[in-house]
Amino acid sequence: QLAESGGGTVQAGGSLKLSCTASEDIFKECGMGWYRHAPGKERELVSTLTRDSTARFDTFYVPSVKGRFTVSRDSAKNTVYLQMNSLKPEDTAVYYCATRCPPWLEDSWGQGTQVTVSS
Repeated sequence: QLAESGGGTVQAGGSLKLSCTASEDIFKECGMGWYRHAPGKERELVSTLTRDSTARFDTFYVPSVKGRFTVSRDSAKNTVYLQMNSLKPEDTAVYYCATRCPPWLEDSWGQGTQVTVSS
């Protein structure tokens, strides 16, 4: 239900933009999270884009990416993006998007996309 794209290999300091496209229903009802899983490490929540009780969008970033990564959405394309700037070798991981849905909907995960940052 989620289709990811945008991973690749870049040198340190470079940029990549990840995309996660959902069905219209999922995109309308659910927020989105970006996670990453590096070899030998636990999966880490990187960023979220969710609605608060007033329907305003809130964002969250783990401290290690704050100021470098930006999460955004395009309603016309049912797509959430993760713009990653000033990439570091420690950002190397498989990145996944996952829905953050209300309790009456089942969450789903993207297939993952590899991001490799060379020093």
